[in-house]
Parts: sequence; structure tokens; C-alpha cells
Amino acid sequence: MPYNSYPYELPPLPYPYNALEPYIDEETMLVHHDKLFAGFVTLLNGVLKPYPKLQKLSLEQLLVNPNILPKNSRLDITRYAGGVYNHILFFAKMAPPGENQHNIPTGKLMQNINKTFGSFDKFKALFSQNAAAVFGSGYTFLVKNRHGGLKIINTRNQETPLRLGYSPIIILDVWEHGYFLKYKERRDEYINNFWDIVVFDEN
Repeated sequence: MPYNSYPYELPPLPYPYNALEPYIDEETMLVHHDKLFAGFVTLLNGVLKPYPKLQKLSLEQLLVNPNILPKNSRLDITRYAGGVYNHILFFAKMAPPGENQHNIPTGKLMQNINKTFGSFDKFKALFSQNAAAVFGSGYTFLVKNRHGGLKIINTRNQETPLRLGYSPIIILDVWEHGYFLKYKERRDEYINNFWDIVVFDEN
């Protein structure tokens, strides 16, 4: 994962701020990326500043085993590292709708989705149901375990699947700041539109 070492930097968007319209508007992208995501980067660098040994670890290493972190800073480190990790994935796993050739999985990933969920449409419906069921702030992931098995999970706040031993494939941010400027209370519409801009890499 790029930008995965201290001092952390804000990764640039891989597309213009208005490139995901009409599904995600430019104002939301500016606030989400340049304000909120940037804020997590700043906070993570700040909380790690007194710990030279921790600065040598990757984001994944900080998140997989929180027991190695100092108790008095553990919660802040995992929150801020999770915020950076989740946002790197979220913005990287989307593409402009007119240019997106990867919003439908192919190859082994599609085979695995069909085997696990019955069909791609059934997977989309279940993923969307999980996202709509998030109470408060959090994320919905499609993840795979160490043996390649697939699962849909929700995480709260800035928690990640890493501590549970899962690797993320796609991620949907269902914090209100990700959609409220455009969609207001219509979170289901935001979730439904996600399928036009999500990117599935071959897994």
C-alpha cells in the first residue's frame, strides 16, 4: 500500500474531485479527502511522534497487533491508523463511472463470489443490506480470509478487518460525511450508486 510509512502523507486522489459525479459530488470529495482524511494523517503523525520504534512499522503492523502499542496511546493510534488505512482503500477502490472497467469482478474473484453468495446480484444485495444496517458510523467490507474464503463484514468507527485476520477487497464508507452533503438521509441511494464506481481488483 502506498503512503504506508512514517511520516505519513496524504495520498492524492487518483482522479479529479468531480470525476465520480453524479454519484459522489465534488464538494463531498473535497471535504472528505482534503479535510477529514488529511486530518487523520496529521493526527497519526502527531501521536506517533514520541515513539521512534513505532515509526518503523507499517499501518498494517500498527493495526494487526494493538498489544504492542503503549497503553496510554493505544486507542488514539489504532483510531488514527485505522482512519488512514480505511481512507486509502476507499478512495483507491473507486473510479470514474465512464472509465470504470472494473466495477464487476472477473476471473477467480467472480467465481469465488458466485460460489460463496450464489451470484453477483445476490452478493450485491447482501453487501448493500449490510451497509444499510450500519448503525452510526462505520464501513462495510468484502474481505477474504487466509484460505481465500469470502465474507461481508461491518466495522465500527475506524476499525479495520486486519485484526480479525481478513484482507479487504472492497470497502464502502458509510459515515455520514461520505454522503450527507448530496444524499441527506437517503443513504440507500448512496449505497446503490456505489456499484457504478467501485473497483474490483483480481484476487
